[in-house]
Amino acid sequence: MRKRAIFAVLGAAVALGGTTAAYADETVGDIQITTVAVSGGKDIEIGLADKTVTVSVTATDPSGIWDADFHLWRGTDPDNPDGYIKPNEDTTPADCVASSATTSTCSKTFTFEPDWWLTNADAGTWKVGVEVWANDDSRAVRDAYTTVRLQRLSKLTVNASPEPIAAGKPLTVTGRLTRANWDTDTYAGYTAQPVKLQFRKAGTSTYTTLQTVNTSGTGDLKATATASADGYWRWNFAGTSTTPAVKATGDYVDVQ
Repeated sequence: MRKRAIFAVLGAAVALGGTTAAYADETVGDIQITTVAVSGGKDIEIGLADKTVTVSVTATDPSGIWDADFHLWRGTDPDNPDGYIKPNEDTTPADCVASSATTSTCSKTFTFEPDWWLTNADAGTWKVGVEVWANDDSRAVRDAYTTVRLQRLSKLTVNASPEPIAAGKPLTVTGRLTRANWDTDTYAGYTAQPVKLQFRKAGTSTYTTLQTVNTSGTGDLKATATASADGYWRWNFAGTSTTPAVKATGDYVDVQ
């Protein structure tokens, strides 16, 4: 069944009960934005399950902070974005917590639903727009105060064999790199990606990179190495702009 990418284009945002208003950077009064935080400062890694993240703004004004709002968008023109996402509390005030008479941190949540509206094209960098109001009607508006990346969650497996193995014999290490496919609601092989084969000798804490292998057309990995000591073998993927880094859990091999 084809998914409804309801936030992928501007017209979809209108269908959800509003239009994407024209935003422009503006400050009225003495209000100041101190910080904007998205998902604790981390990329938003989304698999096949819904994920809710918090966006918050800390601001100050002599009269105190009253409310705030946020939106995520991608593209080059904030008045004509390629994608636009509104918070869950779109029609209700933000949750504002005062740290003093003049300063508050206000937050709202965004829920991402890969089985409903996310598509693979939505992975990448999104801009974070914010608007804050003070009790005396001062306000601050920023089109793109910061950015955040939506990423397709990745998985990586490893298997080293045979085990146990005699010292000096060739060891075969296989694995598979997959990532969430929001178009099909499955995990699929991530092809043509460089992945490091690493080894950690038993009793030590550091992995050493032995070679780099590109994933196949199905995301599979295979390499051969010489077994020289007991230890752990793993694959290590550095990640891309649309896919987070991931390390396989080390597979222990007993060398006899």
